[in-house]
This record gives sequence, C-alpha cells and structure tokens, in this order.
Amino acid sequence: MSSDTSDRDQITLVEAKSRQTVNDFLHLPERIYAGDAAWVAPLMFEQKQRVFENKPLFAHCEVAAWVAYRDGTPVGRITAQLDQMQPEDEAGKIGYFGMLEAIDESAVFDALFETAQDWLRARGAASVRGPYNLSINEDLGLLVDNFEDPPFIMMGHAPRYYSGRVEEQGFEAVKDLLTYKVRPDFVAPDVMQKLATRASRTVKIRTLDRKNRAADFEAMRDMFNDAWSDNWGFVPFTHEEFEETAKVLSLLLPDDFIQIAEIEGRPVAFITAFPNINELIGDLRGRLLPFGWAKLLWRIKVRGARSARVALMGVRKEYQYSRLGPTLAFLVIDAVRKAMVKRNVTSVEMGWVLEDNDGMRHIIEAVGSTIYKRYRVYQKTL
Repeated sequence: MSSDTSDRDQITLVEAKSRQTVNDFLHLPERIYAGDAAWVAPLMFEQKQRVFENKPLFAHCEVAAWVAYRDGTPVGRITAQLDQMQPEDEAGKIGYFGMLEAIDESAVFDALFETAQDWLRARGAASVRGPYNLSINEDLGLLVDNFEDPPFIMMGHAPRYYSGRVEEQGFEAVKDLLTYKVRPDFVAPDVMQKLATRASRTVKIRTLDRKNRAADFEAMRDMFNDAWSDNWGFVPFTHEEFEETAKVLSLLLPDDFIQIAEIEGRPVAFITAFPNINELIGDLRGRLLPFGWAKLLWRIKVRGARSARVALMGVRKEYQYSRLGPTLAFLVIDAVRKAMVKRNVTSVEMGWVLEDNDGMRHIIEAVGSTIYKRYRVYQKTL
C-alpha cells in the first residue's frame, strides 16, 4: 500500500445529489483504473440508473451516495443502503455499503466509511456488510483473487489494495463467492449423462416462450426465490424487480439462452446465460453517444459475444435433496451450453457460488469447470 499523504480533516464528503456530484461519482472509476488493462468501463447510463434513478429496489431499500473530495478533486465514493427485506441477524439490523472506489490512502477510506457508518447507525443498523452494489441480487463482493483478467458482465473489478484498506476499517470476511470458468463444449461424466437420459422420460426441457414470456419470467422469479430461500443473505426478488430484469433479458438474450425444466407441465428448474457484454464494450469507455449505440447493437446482433455468463439458475427446493435435484441442474446446464456452442461461445463464467455450497460446486466442477475469480463479502459490528 502507498504511504498516506493526507489527513482525515483534508477530506470533505458531499452527498451525491447535484448534477456535478453525481457526475463526479460516476466518473471517479476512470481515475482509479487508469492504466488497468483488466478494467472494463461500465455503461454510464446503466450506472446512473442503478444508483440515482428510481427503480423497484428503492421501494424497500433506502440508499445514500457520497463523493469524497480533497482540494476540490474527487478521491473516493461510497454508498450506504438499508434494505427492509434483509433479515436481521442476532445483533439486529444489517446495513450495506457499496459502489466503493477510492485512491490508495487510509484518510480517504476513513472518511468514506465513517460517513456511511454514521448514516446506517442513525437508521438503527447494528452491523454493516458489503460491498453490495446495491443488493445481493445485483453485483456483490470485493475481488480478492485474479486481478489480471477482465470481469464478466455484472461482476466487479477492484485494485489489489482495496481488501487491505477495507480490513483496516475493522471489517472481517464473512463469505467468499466463487466464479468458475468452463468451455461450453465440455463432455459430461458418464454417470451424469445416464441420469439425464433416465430423467428425460419425465422432464421436459424447453426454451423461453416469447409469446408467453411474462408467465415464463414470473415462473423464473418464483423458482429463484424458492430455490435460494435458505441461502445465506437471501433477499427475494419482488415482482417489480424481476420485471425490470426481464426487460433486459428480453433485449439481450436469445430465447435459447434461457432453459426451463418442466415436470408434468410445471416449471421446476431454470438457467439463464447472459452474453458477456463486457467483451463488446471495452473500447466504448462507458459512453454510447454519439456512435456507441450503433457499435454496440451491431456487435450484439451481428458479431455476437464469444463469451457468456451463467448468472441466474435455480432448482425448486422440493427437488434439491432428492436424486432428481442434481439431474435437473445438469439438464438445464447441458441445454444452455448446447445453445452457447451453437452460437460460437467458447468461454463461460458460472457464478457466483458460495464457497461453502458444496452441492452446487460439485455439479459445476463435475463438468470440468475451474475456479476463475474469488469475491469477498465483509461485515463489521457498528
């Protein structure tokens, strides 16, 4: 870590509400990641919508954002969130921090976390967890391993010094999240293929039905919320939140990048693969105007991404601990990987997966996946 060159009293925190402070908040990463070849500038309009424009998450999650300045120059940023749907732990309410970016100076981190923590305390939070950007169903965790490769769509990047600076603030690791990388043309183990063949007599696998996509998306939301309801940190997707997600899926995804498993006409498992848009936007520098839109649409529709990310998946809870559970997971994985091969995808990221989710890790590793990146979630008592 670099030596500190400023004291806490030289750092001013301003809540990001004005046009200038919002602009500074959004553009600060360009300074932090200057010269970092692995960083992919996110689309600026998406970042603005995520933090500053009304969206369904804000119906149950209060959010505040700040920019840290020294001598008028932005040097850091942070958000604090309090989600009414986040279950309390034994200590009480859990608040979040997120969207963290800062130069490598302890005074800046001190100022950012002091401000975010004071805001959370004033609202009754007993602890703070993060980074959540902005919720567990969005971009989660701090990158702590593999800084050399660019992140896939909807996954974060970070400088190496962030984890040390966060730990200096008294945070401890609470969960590690893993992503895996695999070629979609993998050959599954014989035992999985035999189980899949046997199950195919009763399980139907199909793609998204675009004519009835509203019903399919609602079924996916229901399956996701059921499948992950016992998972660490779980907060359910509301109907409005998933409806917003569905709009993005409808625009970006070919129908066969969504696969649904049915038993007797009832959806029981699903999987969704996202084209890795990060592969296509690296040279746009986060800007779609004046010509970025045309470039991006051409790349998506004509060239296509050669990589993808499996980001949403679920098997109904009633099947998870039965013999059919792993088979359902494999069937939808196998179906979507065939679709990706057909579309010339050569590299797939799967995750994130909790490090202690042995069942899901076993299924993913059985098809030849290897750990690609590790993200860490921290927590601290207030």
